[in-house]
Amino acid sequence: MAGVAFYISGHGFGHASRQIAIINALAARRPDIAVILRTPVARWLLDRTVTAPFVLDDRPCDTGVVQIDSLRLDAAATITRAREFHETLDERAEVEARLLRHQDVRFVVSDAPPLGCAAAALAGIPSVVVTNFTWDWIYAEYAEYLDSAPDLIPAIQAAYRTADAAWRLPMHGGFESFATMVDVPFVARHASHRRDDTRSRLGLPLDRKLALPSFGGYGVQGLDLDALDSRSEWDVVRNTRESWLYDAGLRYEDLVAAVDVVVTKPGYGIVSECIANDTALVYSSRGRFAEYPVLVREMPKYLRCAYIDNASLLGGRWSAALEAAVSAPPPPERPLTNGADVIADMIASLVFR
Repeated sequence: MAGVAFYISGHGFGHASRQIAIINALAARRPDIAVILRTPVARWLLDRTVTAPFVLDDRPCDTGVVQIDSLRLDAAATITRAREFHETLDERAEVEARLLRHQDVRFVVSDAPPLGCAAAALAGIPSVVVTNFTWDWIYAEYAEYLDSAPDLIPAIQAAYRTADAAWRLPMHGGFESFATMVDVPFVARHASHRRDDTRSRLGLPLDRKLALPSFGGYGVQGLDLDALDSRSEWDVVRNTRESWLYDAGLRYEDLVAAVDVVVTKPGYGIVSECIANDTALVYSSRGRFAEYPVLVREMPKYLRCAYIDNASLLGGRWSAALEAAVSAPPPPERPLTNGADVIADMIASLVFR
């Protein structure tokens, strides 16, 4: 049985959610493909959302960014961890290559650990990077710390250069290392339940404006939902545990589609889901992260959105931003959000050509 290995960053949920959508689309087309997951993403998330049988190796495959919470990061620690990991990239890639050959892997997808590309090259297996940003681009933002890690970015770029191509998602940055790039549509999860059905299943009000705080696995320190100034006009979803949704026969994208506004720090995953489900977004700053200004520049093309500063977010002064988001005019563009299907077809055609 031909195998496809997915190297998925453990930084946040966005990388995992879009690759799971691709994996499920691929499995629907080719149920005979063996899926190998190389990711430290929580096993419960994979068990709940991946529809195909899979083999999991949950060792770290990159180091991402060190987050204090969803709004704050530690740039110095980020570079230190990345340097320590990538100092042994060659040795790690040799181990990975042996595993790929043993598992009869025919194709490697990376989002976006350089390790996956390096390992595939050593194993003589084609690989692609499917992402909207590359780690060399992210780490270059922290130039003041790179003197202690002079080989970090060159090592990452050398590994990326071994990939056959980059399949580049919208709202992107980086990619200087790739000779071949293919632009693909948004990979986004679409609700499968109607708004009122989702609200009814979750015991949420049907006739009130509803906001969803969405800050991923890192959360936000100091956020007091009882202090919001918008309580007379708005209700807020307080229980966002994934188990609560799954027990009701729902998924997170159903909840995104059922609310009027998502309140978040901007990341590809939640932005793409708001675009796909026509949900407005209120966003706050997330520290020095190179993706942030790209998202802020691109988002208004595709969805209704409004900014809230960190102090107002934490201080409960949400009303003005919520109203600005829902009253914004429709976005000027309606992009394709069928990237999972497009990419699944691309993978299947390459593995079985």
